[in-house]
Amino acid sequence: MENVVLTVHLILALLLVGIVLLQRSEGGGLGMGGGNSTMSGRGATTAMQKLTWLLAAAFIVTSLTLTILAARGADSGSVIDQIGAEQPATDAPGDLAPGADLLPPAPADAPLTPPPADAPATPPAASE
Repeated sequence: MENVVLTVHLILALLLVGIVLLQRSEGGGLGMGGGNSTMSGRGATTAMQKLTWLLAAAFIVTSLTLTILAARGADSGSVIDQIGAEQPATDAPGDLAPGADLLPPAPADAPLTPPPADAPATPPAASE
């Protein structure tokens, strides 16, 4: 069903582009040419305008139909809920980065951030 509506939608889009390009603009673009038509200039414009409105209305209807069909087939859950539910716990030892077990354990009194580059390598002795 969705493929049929999508095919009709694409055909309507191409027809709508074609009918708009065939219409005469005030600047004389890709219009239908001179006055050697069986219809008068005013009658041809009215027929082209009616056909344009008909194709535009059909295009909007197929757009809404495709939206409704896509909404019915979608899950009702949120993407944020799916992301939050699938976060693994990092407490397990297997979750460490490759090579992380090769690093020596940090001392318990180690600072959380490294010292600045101009700081002395060893902390000064505390005076009592």
